[in-house]
Amino acid sequence: MDSNIMKTLFKNKPILLLLFSILLSSCAENYALQSDTYEEALVVEATITNELKTHEIKISKTARLEDTGVQNETGATVVVKDNLGTVYPFREQDGVYVSENPFQATPNTIYTLEIRTKDGKVYESSNETLTTENPILDVVPAVVTDSKEGRGVQIRVTNYDPSNTSKYYRYEYDETYKIIAPVYRQEKLVVKPEPRTVGLEPNDPNTRICYSTKSSNEIILTSTTDLQEDRVNFPVRFISDQNYIISHRYSILVKQYVQSLESYTFRRTMKEISSSGSVLSPKQPGFINGNIKCISHTDQKAIGFFEVSSFSSKRMFFNYADLFPGEMLPPYYTDCTEEEYKFCFGLSMPIPCRGNVLIDRLNSNTISYKYNIEGAFYYMVPVECGDCTSFSSNQIPSFWTN
Repeated sequence: MDSNIMKTLFKNKPILLLLFSILLSSCAENYALQSDTYEEALVVEATITNELKTHEIKISKTARLEDTGVQNETGATVVVKDNLGTVYPFREQDGVYVSENPFQATPNTIYTLEIRTKDGKVYESSNETLTTENPILDVVPAVVTDSKEGRGVQIRVTNYDPSNTSKYYRYEYDETYKIIAPVYRQEKLVVKPEPRTVGLEPNDPNTRICYSTKSSNEIILTSTTDLQEDRVNFPVRFISDQNYIISHRYSILVKQYVQSLESYTFRRTMKEISSSGSVLSPKQPGFINGNIKCISHTDQKAIGFFEVSSFSSKRMFFNYADLFPGEMLPPYYTDCTEEEYKFCFGLSMPIPCRGNVLIDRLNSNTISYKYNIEGAFYYMVPVECGDCTSFSSNQIPSFWTN
């Protein structure tokens, strides 16, 4: 299940803010921008798949222009029902609704989502069935030169449905990459208990190598309706050869959801709205119809789609040297230029004393040791350059292979 519905709605707020700021730019008085009209609607993000797992459903409300966060809908009763009489209840947990027991969607079964809010409103989805099961065949990286993006690694996902019934696809991915701190040293500089004293001690070797994981945050769609065969060869991710995340070893887990035409159309509309960045764009956001309606109060609106999708995933690894043999690594994500600290106090000419500054920055863990000259000059770099645990994790992921 993705979380792009509220992100898309919030993404259009800057457009509205910019438009209002243009209209008000001639006013000398500051004005607290607020919504003149506000129509509340329930926002639902619900996808169940053929995975045997505990499924999650997110329920929130539309936000006013001046709001800074998402207001979750709490205290609701949420169930998924099927035409065989089975009811799958969901319980509220950490801001989402989680199925009380693991279950999986099965072919030729009709599913319906029902939400009863704490104020008595009842929302119901249309009847949905599981889409064609069509697993990913492969995930393949290749070095390409793109006319817009430049040179880099293009990651493609491939599959084939001989029945020609899948047609509509949505993708997400989780990418994990190895980080090696470029200015890690076996010794580190620390502040000693004695006043105005620093010294070297053995550094923790576990601060040199880390692993970071990030998830996709956009709506990624493709369709094979314009092809003679239901065959996918889709570029799901492009990474510049100057991006440090591929400097050592990189892994991507691609997740595929086969969608219905209605679900695909809904998400394509969401994607078009989110990409409409111009204030004067003809694609101005309006109310987006999904497949969820309030059956108890017909004047109440809902935004969202209850999706029943076949799911598959595939993980792939590559090393930088595999694709760019003999080439220099991409630049690190932050500047690692060394900075000099003369370790003295008071006045000093022509080089000023920086002992207090050095001690303050060591105590706040914002710098890392590189080298020193006779204990009088210390050369330091930003802490991220010498200690990757300052922004990442040194825990090796369970799926990681070398």
